[in-house]
Amino acid sequence: MAYLDELFSVAGKTALVTGAATGIGRMAATALVKAGAGVMIASRKGEDCIQVANALNGLGAPGRAEGFAGDVSSEAGIAALVAEVKARTGKLDILINNAGVSWGAPLESFPYSAWAKVFGVNVTAVFHLTRELLPLLEAAASDADPARVINLGSVMGTQPLADDAYSYTASKAAVHHLTRTLALEFAACRITVNAFAPGPFQSRMTAFATGTDEQAKHVGGHVPIGRIGAPDDIAGATLYLCSRAGSYVTGAILPIDGGQSVQHGLTLFKE
Repeated sequence: MAYLDELFSVAGKTALVTGAATGIGRMAATALVKAGAGVMIASRKGEDCIQVANALNGLGAPGRAEGFAGDVSSEAGIAALVAEVKARTGKLDILINNAGVSWGAPLESFPYSAWAKVFGVNVTAVFHLTRELLPLLEAAASDADPARVINLGSVMGTQPLADDAYSYTASKAAVHHLTRTLALEFAACRITVNAFAPGPFQSRMTAFATGTDEQAKHVGGHVPIGRIGAPDDIAGATLYLCSRAGSYVTGAILPIDGGQSVQHGLTLFKE
């Protein structure tokens, strides 16, 4: 195996990606399968996960995918998902906590219930699922090749920006802080914990704003680098953090946002 291939290899690793039937989760799962990993794809819509897994297995890639239903919106749902994963594997090299929800409403009508719902999936489930899968992660971990956890944050958790998604932006800031906390606690277990902080990508969640090429171009015009994210942007970050190349990185909030995390409207002396 060539040096570059070995450095970024995930061949033979076992991964779970939640919410991977669409969007960023599917992009990450696709990258792992193409690079030789065995990937479990879980979301509330089990049939969609099976279809995605079949599509990935039809690529002729060295990895394999299997799809099934997994609902992280409740304690019972997480317990069922954990049981399903344990029935399929005795170790877990990679956990990508991608499942998430959002809620948009004006400040004056933003509902009380939107806070519990969004935080339950975006924050509580990340903690609870990771903790319950800790024995499988530890079984896969070694000094030379730690197990990996990647949580899905957002540029909205970095920048003070709500866009009527008040509970979402606060939840993603919480994901970033939880990521750093767990990175410190899991270091002794030889498990790295990092987070993606994506900017705009095409997904089911952002379809209202990026669903057409024209919309995507318009949104990309607000990004310093001039475009929205593409699948290869997620693929590169995923393979970096999950391979030997990223084995010394933990507690990082990786911006995949075309520069939005450093974007601001401030000027001092220049007009």
